[in-house]
Amino acid sequence: MQSKQFTWQIAWDYQAFRIKFILGMILLVAILIFIPHFFSHMEAREGIVLNDRLLAYIPAKDVSILIFLVLYVMIGLILYRMSRNTIMCLTALWTFIFVCLARIITITLVPLDPPVGIINLADPCSIFFYHSNVITKDLFFSGHTATAFLGVLCLERKNDKLLAMIATLAIAVLLLIQHIHYTVDILAAPIFTWVCWYLGKSMAKI
Repeated sequence: MQSKQFTWQIAWDYQAFRIKFILGMILLVAILIFIPHFFSHMEAREGIVLNDRLLAYIPAKDVSILIFLVLYVMIGLILYRMSRNTIMCLTALWTFIFVCLARIITITLVPLDPPVGIINLADPCSIFFYHSNVITKDLFFSGHTATAFLGVLCLERKNDKLLAMIATLAIAVLLLIQHIHYTVDILAAPIFTWVCWYLGKSMAKI
């Protein structure tokens, strides 16, 4: 089944698909409920400030609008393609779940304080996800970069993949300009996302 495209009606007839989709949605909701409490704890924790030589050469500027414009357009494209491709949907769903779990683990194990010169990123969605307008210790690894790179891995059309790659590079550069992340946060994101995608693709096999 994983090599073909099925309509939702046909895919839903497969018990394995139904179980994995429903279980994935339950886990995703549980993670979204847990995340605000997790970051509330992380914000109160002391961390270290890294000596990032690249950031030191980049003047900090507020490019929040550009970051969210690129990110949300990319998310919109991924969701649209997912709605028309059930296997891509299942793969992307489980990949995102593994990315969230990986970030919870890495952020816990790598206590960091925000970079010098950080300009707070006021994300309208952060009120829903974090119960706060400002989160500064959501660092290793970059969730914005990981989300965009997820499109590179999960999208199937050549033009979509190219657009996702451009979006990933643009977001990476913009995050550095705003000093939201350390360079290592951004460089690590594609690596962790690829591992999560491999796991997610394995979960999507029917």
